[in-house]
Amino acid sequence: MFDSLSEKLTQTLRGMTGRAKLTEENVSAALRDVRMALLEADVALPVVKQFIDHVKQRALGQTVDTALNPGEAFVKIVHEELVHVMGDTNDALALNAKPPVVVLMAGLQGAGKTTTVGKLARFLKERHKKKVAVVSTDVYRPAAIDQLETLAGEVGAHFVASSGDEKPADIAARAVKEANTQFADVLLVDTAGRLAVDEQMMAEIRELQAQLRPAETLFVVDAMTGQDAANTAKAFNDALDLTGVVLAKADGDARGGAALSVRSITGKPIKFIGMGEKTDALEPFYPDRLASRILGMGDVLSLIEEAERKVDKKKAEKLARKMQKGQKFDLADFREQLAQMSNMGGIGSMMEKLPGMGALPPQAQAQLDDSMFTRMAVIIDSMTPHERRYPDVINGSRKQRIARGAGVQVPEVNRVLKQHKQMQKMMKKVTRKGGMQKMMRGMQAMQGNRRPPGIPR
Repeated sequence: MFDSLSEKLTQTLRGMTGRAKLTEENVSAALRDVRMALLEADVALPVVKQFIDHVKQRALGQTVDTALNPGEAFVKIVHEELVHVMGDTNDALALNAKPPVVVLMAGLQGAGKTTTVGKLARFLKERHKKKVAVVSTDVYRPAAIDQLETLAGEVGAHFVASSGDEKPADIAARAVKEANTQFADVLLVDTAGRLAVDEQMMAEIRELQAQLRPAETLFVVDAMTGQDAANTAKAFNDALDLTGVVLAKADGDARGGAALSVRSITGKPIKFIGMGEKTDALEPFYPDRLASRILGMGDVLSLIEEAERKVDKKKAEKLARKMQKGQKFDLADFREQLAQMSNMGGIGSMMEKLPGMGALPPQAQAQLDDSMFTRMAVIIDSMTPHERRYPDVINGSRKQRIARGAGVQVPEVNRVLKQHKQMQKMMKKVTRKGGMQKMMRGMQAMQGNRRPPGIPR
């Protein structure tokens, strides 16, 4: 997401960073490039115009902080205005009402609404420790009811059954009663979608909204539709009392226009962003973090939070104890690190959250390919447990057997063994003289620092 926009903006702003003085001429030249980058990202024209006007006004009218040079001050202004366009802060769900708290989900057919219900159920269960019930009032599409039942089973939510011969209002009333008897904290209500906005659909959702009085009414929109996503969200907002927007399929949106347009056009906050097909691929929307990623400053906070959730702490502590005892980092440990990296979305997902990665040359970025790490894992899996524990026993004949088993050539096996040796040396340095503790303290300090990474103080 934002690949093209990020590349163009970081290139433009890199040219401004070294400026000794901000003049109308160099600011206007930079903003011309910024305007083109935003328009090519399919950001709505009124949003682009307002953004450019605000940046120009602030850049030419402000007194520059003595800690920053003028170029850095300009980058800081662009970052702050990007954050403002997307909503300033994360707007969390209102879950402090009497349970079951009802969350009504609306959206067009094919926008990813039912999948988002499953993702949101998992998010609330795992991160907020809520007991969640889900129900579908889409009586026109039996497949939607079946899909939600499957998702509920997958994420551990209570599924309230419904069928095509019932009225949506009757299903909703029964769902509230059943959620009560199940002591559910939250009830997620999936509604019917259409291929386009129509009055019959709006009337049905309005009736459900009046009946259920939900704490949240979220509009799920396909981010890949770009500027149209913001316009569709506005149409729904005019007809319904929306409380927020969920950007689905944002991982497939290379431009990012929807994320930068929705808040300004609808006046409603983006509450969540879907970044993949799996049920754990739903994240709270943090405008400051996303702005930092767009400008190539990384998103270290999200990376740390993701590591806390997805890295197996017991295995990590076991490895740390092993290293501190002076035992060698073997190929089984190396294989486990590859698995942990895969759990966090792969090398690409991790690297894009690190500051400065957007500035890497295209050739270097192309080398950050998850398929390479998948092949490495397959090669290690082709070894015997003894070989993984004692890599030094791997001789020429063993390498040939491992290569055949993994479907690769012997040089690739040699490459994995060499990379393991390098990793072994690095792990030895990290654990020597309290290096592990220093690294952990550093990560905790970064987590406590809420200033966006890469932004000058």
